Amino acid sequence: MARAAAIQGDQPDVLRGIALKVASVMVFVGMASCIKAVGEGVPAGQIVFFRSSMAMVPILFFLLVRGQLKSAFKTNNIRSHFWRGLVGVSAMSCGFYGLTRIPLPDAVALGYAKPLIMVLLASIFLGETIRIYRWSAVIVGFIGVSIISWPLLTIFGGQSWQNDQSIGVLAILGSAVLAAFAMILVRRLVQTEKTPTIVLYFSLSATLLSLGSIPFGWVALDVSALLLLISAGFLGGFGQILLTQSYRYADVSTIAPFEYTSILMALVIGVVIFGDVPQWSMLIGTAIVVGAGIFIIIREHRLGLERRSAKRFTTPMG
Repeated sequence: MARAAAIQGDQPDVLRGIALKVASVMVFVGMASCIKAVGEGVPAGQIVFFRSSMAMVPILFFLLVRGQLKSAFKTNNIRSHFWRGLVGVSAMSCGFYGLTRIPLPDAVALGYAKPLIMVLLASIFLGETIRIYRWSAVIVGFIGVSIISWPLLTIFGGQSWQNDQSIGVLAILGSAVLAAFAMILVRRLVQTEKTPTIVLYFSLSATLLSLGSIPFGWVALDVSALLLLISAGFLGGFGQILLTQSYRYADVSTIAPFEYTSILMALVIGVVIFGDVPQWSMLIGTAIVVGAGIFIIIREHRLGLERRSAKRFTTPMG
């Protein structure tokens, strides 16, 4: 039985879990497309505010319908929620900043560095044992990230490092590092907090923290930009609900590889809407990063099975 399904009390349904995961991926790419369409003129902090505040609408409605709204506000670990929110807001700010400055497919592909960084951080901060197979996958994955990044990093081409694309790449990679840190904090939070509580407090803390960017200069929004940001927020909240629900029906290791379907949608939207024709270096680098990521997922799954098998073998009978 899938672990997530067992926790939530739902029957495992792998196909439904996969469908919900793919749907969440499509919604999140739609959210990123809305932010990309807003352009460079809107500060990242202002984008984070709309992304977080508007996301609370579908999240609160979903919790209300499920009768979980009141219990979701109960927590004894508000400090950890604050730090998770601060790191998460920083990750979103960097990600949104970079997204407005480099092609959508490249931004999505560079975001795949997050699970690679997660392996490193899990070893450092959680004391997880990382063996040669996963270290090899991480190294190969970072080679793929380098292949994607190199053509956009004009600093290595003799031009100014202040070029928008160079800054965009660095911002996306910084976002991946911060997002990986956020997931480390989430791993600790799930030991004491329920999933609805973590989701709700992140949206709430992100909304409040993003208001702190007002002194750095928010801009007046025209109708189209306002609608795009509101849409991005709703899509973000809806995508979070779909993602959370997907883990109710199947193991993480089963549905996690479908995260990489986002690159297909990003490529189509990038070409059709934004005119971003992918370079061969981006396609080759993405294939390498995706392959490394899937290998890590499979390896994690096998190690999980081995740990559970060893635990059953060593547990005394009667």
